[in-house]
Amino acid sequence: MATHIEKESSASNRHLEDINASGYGSAAFQAQYFFRDTAAGLITGAMAIPLTIGIAIMSDYPIKVGLATVVFASLIGWLFSWFKPGNYIGSPGIAAGLAPVLALGVASFGWENMAFCVFMTAVMQAVIWKFNWQRYLLVAVPVYLVEGLLAGVGLKIFLKFSEFTYEIPVEMVTEDFWNEARIQMVGISATGVALFLFLFSKFKDKQPAIPYFALIIGGVALAQFVSVPMISVEDVDLYLKLPLPAADVTVMMMVYMLLFCAMLAIVDVIEQVMSNAAIEKIDPLKRKTDSNNSLLAIWVANLGSSFFHGMTNLDGLAKSTTNRLAGAMTKFSVLIIGCVVCFFTFNVQYLDFLPKFALAAIMLFTGYKMIAGLVHVTHYGSYALILAVITAGLVFKVGIFEGLLAAMAIHAVIHYMVYTKHDNMPGKEVVKRYFRSLKTDDSSNLQ
Repeated sequence: MATHIEKESSASNRHLEDINASGYGSAAFQAQYFFRDTAAGLITGAMAIPLTIGIAIMSDYPIKVGLATVVFASLIGWLFSWFKPGNYIGSPGIAAGLAPVLALGVASFGWENMAFCVFMTAVMQAVIWKFNWQRYLLVAVPVYLVEGLLAGVGLKIFLKFSEFTYEIPVEMVTEDFWNEARIQMVGISATGVALFLFLFSKFKDKQPAIPYFALIIGGVALAQFVSVPMISVEDVDLYLKLPLPAADVTVMMMVYMLLFCAMLAIVDVIEQVMSNAAIEKIDPLKRKTDSNNSLLAIWVANLGSSFFHGMTNLDGLAKSTTNRLAGAMTKFSVLIIGCVVCFFTFNVQYLDFLPKFALAAIMLFTGYKMIAGLVHVTHYGSYALILAVITAGLVFKVGIFEGLLAAMAIHAVIHYMVYTKHDNMPGKEVVKRYFRSLKTDDSSNLQ
């Protein structure tokens, strides 16, 4: 046991030495970047608020719990960056791609069992981290299936928040659905979306937080003169509790929950691996990411959040990109993001000033970007694109869990038929070929 600990400590020290030798210094904090990281954290933290609210609503979680999860994940991400840095400018938070998955869990198992589900998800991710299995996941579950899953989720998000674009205050509802108030609301929402898209196209490569600020500030100002529906944040109590399943959980429900947790863990890890690849490309100092180190911070944050009924987390690409373009150089910016979100977590009354149409514009854009991710699949070929579209349709129509399993089954059957019928390969050899590809970390035979 002592030998194992010494080996781990030695490996960690060597890693820190490699970072320092590279000339980049600490991933967690560098005095020369203090003001840049602080400014970036303030900007990204303000942008993270409406995104977190929208994702929490989509997940059927209390908004305050979603905010608390971001705070905790940010703290863990910063602490682990001192000795096990994964990426260097990634911003942790709750993921839009996992929102309908969590909503499915709430609907299937009840709110009282979700803490246990997040806990078991973290345990499974810990196993994946321990054996570094994350490097095999994109072989077992091809990236185009994940893009298809995210596109199906994006469509769900898009349709969910499109309802906010024509929602009006209760006192303005009449027998005539398309009354003057509703038509005005649609006009306001359309203007908000158009303004957001215009500003994003102008500033996406310079300062992507500007459209978020403009939309929120403009929406708050407009709400002072026009009656529009506002976000209502329930000030729920945050408390620590052991993440145990409810007493009435049956054996079959437990089996289904564990399968659900496995899917949640795998999708969470794959999304993080994909995000890390993108974050590495935009790193201002071109530092290499270590996805397994990122996974360490993720599962620890998930494990901890389960004790206050929190949500799953990962380093989201939207916030990470904003963090980079806002000037972040180290993970110290993530600590500042956590502080900003923490303020609103314990002062949720200020969030009641956010109009629903402003949140809708942000989440409609988020959903659209997830659907547009199918474009990335085109370079894998027509088969990958067709299967990704089928996956998106299955996820949207029959659910995330069932849709992904069905898509993977279709993928497996097609390859089995191609190898056995076209290449005249024995069935046993097809199976052996698959497991060989996992051992060699080579997905070319499967895609």
